Amino acid sequence: MALLRYLHLDVFAATPGGGNHLGVVIGADCWDTPAMQRFARWTALVETTFLLPASDPQASYRVRIFTPHKEIPFAGHPSIGSAHVALACGLTTPRDGLLWQECGAGVLPILVAGNGADRELLLQSPGERILETGMDAHPLLAACLAGVEPGALAPALVDGGRRWWLAEVADEASLRRWQPDHAAILALAQASDSMGLCAFARSSGSDFQLAVRAFPAGVGIVEDPASGAANGLLAAYIAHAEPQGSLARGYAVSQGREIGHDARLRVHIDGAVIWTGGHSHIVIDGTLDWPGSDLR
Repeated sequence: MALLRYLHLDVFAATPGGGNHLGVVIGADCWDTPAMQRFARWTALVETTFLLPASDPQASYRVRIFTPHKEIPFAGHPSIGSAHVALACGLTTPRDGLLWQECGAGVLPILVAGNGADRELLLQSPGERILETGMDAHPLLAACLAGVEPGALAPALVDGGRRWWLAEVADEASLRRWQPDHAAILALAQASDSMGLCAFARSSGSDFQLAVRAFPAGVGIVEDPASGAANGLLAAYIAHAEPQGSLARGYAVSQGREIGHDARLRVHIDGAVIWTGGHSHIVIDGTLDWPGSDLR
């Protein structure tokens, strides 16, 4: 049995260990879906990805993304981390500054800026749609936001590869000290077939303009340290709601401090096109000794 290459990444970290974990497997071309799922369950990471040759001639590579429980078509930090590995391991090179990622959500462009440790990757996520807005958009929403003062923008349900409820909090300090009702967020997520709630507040700091906290109770996670897809949807909502506002061209995001992380994401808004991403760091680069067929 051939040994495969396995890498463990820290994605979107502003400081070492501050980002989101990601496991990436290279060379599992002959693995079946149950084998991939079994390995993803064993890693117990939020997501594990498998880098594979592209089947679409436009794509630079193909990625399959697994949670410990199921395969998903798209997610933000696994896409950025997998693209970083594809470049670092020489599996592909940019074309006109872009990579093209084939995944369950289609073929998506990734903007490449810089090289090596300074490389920044920004993903254009699947088309975003604002489905509902307002505190009365769902009868369970008010219970999720109990205990915090709302901000300028009304809550919204936004879809684009993943579905999130978004809610602005009046100020950064209130957002950071908030103790949300996780059972209420889970009930809302289940009732609306969404990931859960992404809350945000504007910041006056020089390093970032938004503080974000994401609670993806719909997939069994209490709080996420760094959320690429959620931040992409949030950027689309801000661009739609405040097209002339101070954030309408882009901004930096701080996330994860409340759970001992320190993530930094960057958003670039070019008209209707939203790019979201940041830096990735390969922490472990080794070999994987694992059977490539289902052993159930």
